[in-house]
Amino acid sequence: MGKGLSLWFACSSILILTAASIAISYSFWLALLLGFLCVMNIGWGFILKAKIRRKQENLSAD
Repeated sequence: MGKGLSLWFACSSILILTAASIAISYSFWLALLLGFLCVMNIGWGFILKAKIRRKQENLSAD
C-alpha cells in the first residue's frame, strides 16, 4: 500500500474517533455508530492492503 493511501486511512480513522469522542457527550448511539464506522474503516484498510500485496505477489510470480 502506498504512503498516500496509508496516510488517508490513518487520518480518516483519527477523524472518525475524534468525532466519536465528541459525540459521547451528545448521544451514546451516535458515538457507538462512529466507533463501529472507525473499526470498519481500519478493517477496510487491512483488506485493501492484503489485496494489493496479493496482486503484487501474483504479478512477480508470473
